[in-house]
Amino acid sequence: MNDLLTQLSIALPEIFILVMACIILLVDAFLPSPYRIVTYLLVQFTLVAAFFLTLPSFAKVTQPLIAFNQHYILDKLAVLSKLFIYFFSFFAFAYARDYLKARKIAQGEYYLLGLLSVLGMSIMASAYSFLSIYLGLELLSLPLYAMIAMNKESNLAVEAAMKYFVLGSFASGLLLYGISLFYGLTASVEVMTVGHLLQEQVSMAAIVALVFVMAGLIFKFGAVPFHMWVPDVYQGASTPTTLFISSAPKIAAFAISVRILVQALPNLHINWEQMLMVISILSMSFGNLLAIAQSNLKRMLAYSSIAHIGYTLLGLLAGPYASQGYSAAMFYIATYVLVAVGAFAVITIMGRDGVDFDSLDDYRGLNARNPWLAFMMLLLLFSMAGVPPTVGFIAKLGLLEALVQAHLAWLAVLALVFAIIGAYYYLRVVMLMYFEEPVEKLENRAISISPEMRIAISLNGVAPLLLGLLPSYFIDLCRITVG
Repeated sequence: MNDLLTQLSIALPEIFILVMACIILLVDAFLPSPYRIVTYLLVQFTLVAAFFLTLPSFAKVTQPLIAFNQHYILDKLAVLSKLFIYFFSFFAFAYARDYLKARKIAQGEYYLLGLLSVLGMSIMASAYSFLSIYLGLELLSLPLYAMIAMNKESNLAVEAAMKYFVLGSFASGLLLYGISLFYGLTASVEVMTVGHLLQEQVSMAAIVALVFVMAGLIFKFGAVPFHMWVPDVYQGASTPTTLFISSAPKIAAFAISVRILVQALPNLHINWEQMLMVISILSMSFGNLLAIAQSNLKRMLAYSSIAHIGYTLLGLLAGPYASQGYSAAMFYIATYVLVAVGAFAVITIMGRDGVDFDSLDDYRGLNARNPWLAFMMLLLLFSMAGVPPTVGFIAKLGLLEALVQAHLAWLAVLALVFAIIGAYYYLRVVMLMYFEEPVEKLENRAISISPEMRIAISLNGVAPLLLGLLPSYFIDLCRITVG
């Protein structure tokens, strides 16, 4: 009995989110339309409570705690990943509120689906077997398909949902097939057991299984060559949904990548490093070059996300040889998600009266119309471009240092070249906001921002600058977690 209670206490955040999701579902079913804000408040309360239920574990957990027959682990990687997931999801739901209300999208269903997706991400962060990883991944993905399709009046949204569903199902099948091959080789789905048994010998069957598992992981990251869904889904989905997809799921994908590649398959690191090297180079090149040709801001940020995933993978492949490789990768993905949330939040705020303003031309002269919003966007774009003193510069510098430590200086130079190319399309948006006149249809159109949204975007916009000036605590946090 005591052992059961101990295991339940370890998984308390996930249990709490599941119970609250069931309660909120019942409450929302009986709420009159004017009181739908109660659902929103309950969902946000759930995320805040889950955050504070998880927070003490970071200091308490000095050694990994394994529960539920080796399927669940609580370590510093799981704790910090969950904190990031709850934090970014809270902001994603806050930004979505006005947008959903203006377009008459079902708010209760949207928040509940998002909360269930957060539950899937939380399970992924603590998954310690291929079975729990797969179940968490499916719980993450299935609500997202519905969230994308909820904007029924948009043909692009329905098309994006169908593409994401079909390709996501295909990627899940590849991942599951790879898992089945590993099970056939080791007769186990537990991460440490598989890793221990594969250390004895590396067979061709293990390499084939690795290829299939890598395909599933790379799809969830949205990296080349499994990137084809990213631009269409980012553009077709409602902007809050795009914001949500581009944020917390990236943290969960990073966590399971570390679990599978670093903890379960260390003996195959030569093989997966070569794959990651090719994938990262292709992602940086395709992402940055294709982003230049885009006239839609959401689509440009989609290709930008592909490039940033390429940079993150550089840290993973440098990890076995550089002391700061894994921590640099985690620092990079966390800071990228922070600025991506802010960039999509600005697009969300710009949309009014049921119309999305996501064309680059819509941002001409933004400084003349709303100087504060333009300044927030400038800070976010500077961070994405890696312009000092924003945190994006520190994150890229950390990755380059890790590559040099790993004796991959040529790859660091290549990454630097692609970063310079990427700076062009970010600075192009800044030029449009500050040095161009607004288009005629928007010249006298006011941008109204609610106090809640103004506070949120201000915190989101200033954070990259503050973290760039004072990055040491955040860097140490990542180093303690995965160093």
